[in-house]
Amino acid sequence: MFHAGQVRAPYGRLQDWMAAMPAELRQMKQAEAEELFRRIGITFAVYGEGGDPDRLIPFDMFPRVFTAQEWARLDRGIRQRARALNAFLADVYGRGEIVRAGRIPADLVYKNAAYEKSVAGFVPPKGVYSHIVGIDLVRTGPEDFYVLEDNCRTPSGVSYMLENREIMMRMFPDIFRENRIEPVDRYPDLLRRTLASVAPAKCNRDPNIVILTPGHFNSAYYEHSFLADLMGVELVEGQDLFVEGEFVWMRTTEGPRRVDVIYRRIDDDFIDPLCFRPDSMLGVPGLMDVYRSGGVSICSAPGAGVADDKAVYTYVPEMIRFYLGEEPILQNVPTWQCAKGDDLKYVLENLGELVVKEVHGSGGYGMLVGPKSTRDQIESFRARVAANPGNYIAQPTLALSASPTFVEEGVAPRHVDLRPYCLVGERIELVPGGLTRVALTEGSLVVNSSQGGGVKDTWVLAE
Repeated sequence: MFHAGQVRAPYGRLQDWMAAMPAELRQMKQAEAEELFRRIGITFAVYGEGGDPDRLIPFDMFPRVFTAQEWARLDRGIRQRARALNAFLADVYGRGEIVRAGRIPADLVYKNAAYEKSVAGFVPPKGVYSHIVGIDLVRTGPEDFYVLEDNCRTPSGVSYMLENREIMMRMFPDIFRENRIEPVDRYPDLLRRTLASVAPAKCNRDPNIVILTPGHFNSAYYEHSFLADLMGVELVEGQDLFVEGEFVWMRTTEGPRRVDVIYRRIDDDFIDPLCFRPDSMLGVPGLMDVYRSGGVSICSAPGAGVADDKAVYTYVPEMIRFYLGEEPILQNVPTWQCAKGDDLKYVLENLGELVVKEVHGSGGYGMLVGPKSTRDQIESFRARVAANPGNYIAQPTLALSASPTFVEEGVAPRHVDLRPYCLVGERIELVPGGLTRVALTEGSLVVNSSQGGGVKDTWVLAE
C-alpha cells in the first residue's frame, strides 16, 4: 500500500475507507464475515492436532490490490509458464528432447517419484497434461515478482478466491461502486469449458464431466463440492464409478451413465488400484486402461507432478527458453539444490539464513525458515539435510511485500503471496486475480492455512 512513505495510487480510496472505519464497526464486520463463512460451510481440515479438525479459514477484510498494468505483466508471465510446463510434460513422456540436449539431468526426471512410467508414450487429449496450473508468486519490490513454486497437479484454494469476493461485495458494496474491479466469478464457467475442451477421442457428444473426490474427510472437500455445484456437474467418489468395456460409468438411480472427463482431486497413487497402490479404496479399478485407450480424460493427467517438483522448478526458466524460444517474464527465486555438492556445502554453512524445503513437501510442512528458527531446530534440520541431501532445496529469505491487515490493535503489515489459477485446454484462460494468502502471525513468512495463515480478496483494477 505504501512505497517510499507515500500511499500508492491503487490504494488511495482504501486509505480513506480504512481511516473512516471505527474499531467497533470493524469488529462487527469481522464477526459478520466469520458468520457467513460458517453458514456457507467454508472450512478446511487440520489433522493431528486434536479437537475438531474442521476449521474456519481466517479471513482478512483488507483487500490486496493490483493495477491493470501490473496484472497484464503477471498474466503474460503465468500463461508463458503454463505453456512451458505442459510442453515439458509432453516432452518427458515422449522423446525427452530436453534431457537429450543436456538441459536437465535425466535422473531428476526419470527417477523422480512423481514420474509415472505407466503413461510414458501416451499423449492425453489435446496434448494437455496440467489443466489447472497454480503459480505461487511473491513480490519483493515495486516491479519485482518471483515465482515461489508451481502446482501442476490439483492446486487448491480457488473456492476461497471466489467466496472472498462474494463476502466482500456483500459486506462493503460501496467500495465496489467506487472502484472498478475486474470480476472473478467467470472462473467456474471457464473451468467447465476447459474440462469439456479436452474430452477424449471416443466422446462424440456433449461430455459428461465429474469431480472425483477422496470424500468428506479430505481437507479440501468443501472446495470439491463447491466447484461441482457451480459447474453443475456431479461430485463422485471412487465407489460411484466403475469400468465396463471401453468406458467409465457412473452409478445413478436411473442406471449407469457414461463419464467422459474426470477432474480428479485425488493423488496419482490412489487413482487406480490395478495400476498404482493396490490398497487404494479411493480410485476406480481399470480406470487407467480406459484412459490409455482414449475412453476418458483425467484432469490433471497422471504423472503431471513431475513438473512441479521443487528440484525440477529450478529448470523452468530453461524450459521456457528451450520450448518457447523466449526469455522468462517471471523469474524464479534463486535456489540451491542440496543434491549438488557445492550447493549442499553452502546450505549447511548458512542454514540460519535460508529457507529450506523438502522437494516433495507441501502445505508449509517439512520446511525450515532459518531466521525464525531456534538453534535446536536448525541443528535438527541440518542432520536431516545431511542424511538425505537430494530431498531438499534451499532459497534465500526474501524481503516479501506486506499488505495492510486488520489485527486486534488496528491495521498492521503482514506478509502475503498470490496464487493465480491458469486453466489450460484448447486455449489458456485466466481470471484477473487469484488467492492472496496472508501470514497472520507477526513477522511470519509462512502463509499456508495449515500453518495459521489466512486469506484476502484480491483486486485487479480495470483500466
